[in-house]
Amino acid sequence: MSARSGLRSLTLLTAIAIGTLTIAGPAAHAATGTDEKVLLKGSTTASYFWDDASGRAGDTGLPASGKPMQKGLAASPSWPLMTEGYVMYKGKKLPFFVGDRGPGEPSNRGIMLDLDAKTFAELTGGRFNSSTLGVDGVGGQGHIEIDYVITKWGDGPGKKNYPVPFSTRAWAERDHNPATPPQDEAQS
Repeated sequence: MSARSGLRSLTLLTAIAIGTLTIAGPAAHAATGTDEKVLLKGSTTASYFWDDASGRAGDTGLPASGKPMQKGLAASPSWPLMTEGYVMYKGKKLPFFVGDRGPGEPSNRGIMLDLDAKTFAELTGGRFNSSTLGVDGVGGQGHIEIDYVITKWGDGPGKKNYPVPFSTRAWAERDHNPATPPQDEAQS
């Protein structure tokens, strides 16, 4: 093996290892441990999506973050990409990270978080249907009222505060004044 092909192999293995950590990383980092900092909390209406670049069922392509579609990946119309936290619905609590932009027009009607279909299914007791990219067993329910907690803001552009509609273009602006964390749960 030449030094050049050995270096190429090492580079490829490193890239694979980093890619694997990156793919698994966001959902794992959005864990709901007791040592987390609560940066923002609130309530909103959530919908669901599954964009795996298959072109099926309204699929708009790969998520904006470049991360593959996966459980825990959510779309926000205004929060920075890679923002982390968790959602709560009827006693169930699941982690998420912002890996895409959206929902678009529905955010003008108060739907401020688009959960991945697998998380939506788990929260509602439904089943993810890989053929339709939808959620079965929930009687056609496509929206739920959730509570959310932000535990880490992403580094890129976006509003680090309560979500605002996609049409405001807050997702394209850098926010240097994040929301003041809730006093009762802020840690120093």
